[in-house]
Amino acid sequence: MKGPLRIGVDARELLGSATGVGRYLGELLRRWTARQDAATRTFVLYSPEPLPISLPAEVIEQRVIGAGRGTWWEQTHLRRALKGEALDVFFAPAYTAPFHIGVPLAVTIHDISFVAHPEWFRPREGLRRRLITKRTAHRAAVVFTDSAFSRGEIETRLAVDPGKIRVIPPGVIRPESGGAATNRREPVVLFVGSIFNRRRLPDLIAAFARAASDLPDARLVIVGDDRTWPPQDLRAIAAWHRVGSRVDYRQYLPEPALTQLYATASVFAFLSEYEGFGLTPLEAMSAGLPAVVLDTPVAREVYGDAVTFVERGDIEATARELRRLLVAPWTAAPLMERARGVLARYSWDTAAARTLGEIEGIVRR
Repeated sequence: MKGPLRIGVDARELLGSATGVGRYLGELLRRWTARQDAATRTFVLYSPEPLPISLPAEVIEQRVIGAGRGTWWEQTHLRRALKGEALDVFFAPAYTAPFHIGVPLAVTIHDISFVAHPEWFRPREGLRRRLITKRTAHRAAVVFTDSAFSRGEIETRLAVDPGKIRVIPPGVIRPESGGAATNRREPVVLFVGSIFNRRRLPDLIAAFARAASDLPDARLVIVGDDRTWPPQDLRAIAAWHRVGSRVDYRQYLPEPALTQLYATASVFAFLSEYEGFGLTPLEAMSAGLPAVVLDTPVAREVYGDAVTFVERGDIEATARELRRLLVAPWTAAPLMERARGVLARYSWDTAAARTLGEIEGIVRR
């Protein structure tokens, strides 16, 4: 009798302060291992260090192999481990996978900013990402992505067969307390996400300086790891705009502290000009926090009519919208009403079930 389906998973994104892909993988694994039929599968998780996540031991096998977390670990240590393992399929949740692993492959490519805008990446890093991601996508039996926009980008820029691309949006976890009441809001503009050049933090700082010029208690809180290239000195930019003492920087916040910020800020700002999806504005909306976002095709697709859109580089309009929500947060009520319908589209349970179904479908072919 055939035993449980054995699914290998590159789990290194769960290490450290899990953001982005780490949160994506963690939400999938928690649901996959909690299913009523969980005993029909074994998930073999590969990482260079012990994983901090707690999952049911009866359906999980962990492999701690090699050292490092980058391409070298992936193409040497992970590749060797996979060659010596009896797997039915392998899932890579973060763009790339080892070459020549000898089993069917599913990969998630969340965006291809490194292809669309190579100027945002160090030359060597950008070249590596482009080459390995394209080769992984062509090798994979299924390519997952988060939006119709990204599907089009992967199809056209990476020349991937559209028949094997699956759009499965991530979910949104709503805070237990629900949307916070407006009388609890503080004069805070909030940004959450890794700091990339495409997210235009200098524009946000400039807009905040205008919006809050006569609001001495207003603050801008930026939460995220600085990964800009070419490097941006946000503190110097804030000082130039004379708001240096009113901009707070947090590289990372644990969930309780982040939830509190979502619950007490007055406006969320996300001026990104290129995303594969963009989850944090939805998280803000789920906490009753209105969002101001850059007007892009993917933003229109993901957020619908539940956010305020501004044009790229329009500092004056951005400042005007930030100020409105800082001084009159109750004016966001129509946005928050429409947010209910938008948020209903995004479920981690649905995303997990659909993703696992596609992975298992590879084996049944």
